[in-house]
Amino acid sequence: MVSGYKISSEKNDMDINVIHGYLTESYWAKGIPVVTMKKAISNSLCFGVFLASGEQVGFARLVTDSATFAYLADVFILEPHQGKGLSKWLIKTIVEHPDLQGLRRIALATKDAHGLYQQFGFTPLTVPELFMEKHTPDVYN
Repeated sequence: MVSGYKISSEKNDMDINVIHGYLTESYWAKGIPVVTMKKAISNSLCFGVFLASGEQVGFARLVTDSATFAYLADVFILEPHQGKGLSKWLIKTIVEHPDLQGLRRIALATKDAHGLYQQFGFTPLTVPELFMEKHTPDVYN
């Protein structure tokens, strides 16, 4: 817990303007249409980080069947709120969420936050040659 902040997984609490505003400029979802982001949120287990006033300052979502697998995506804390332990608190909240217990695998992709995720048991792929992807990096352009 971080004083002055709260985490919610209620979709009605999520501020699409904050989420889309950040993600459309991110390296992994640059140019994502707001309609696509709305659809992603409605089909995911979402977590928002909020000031006590209700202003959203962070986000993460999981695409999951809540039984065997989840993919962690779109994790961010707005820059003015970084360095306060919010990302650690957010990831801890996610990995401890009741709907995510007993999963065989939680996957994610990151360019620069390996140290954060390693603190919560994430490791490089054990057998990377088993994994494949269909990657369309310019889908939003």
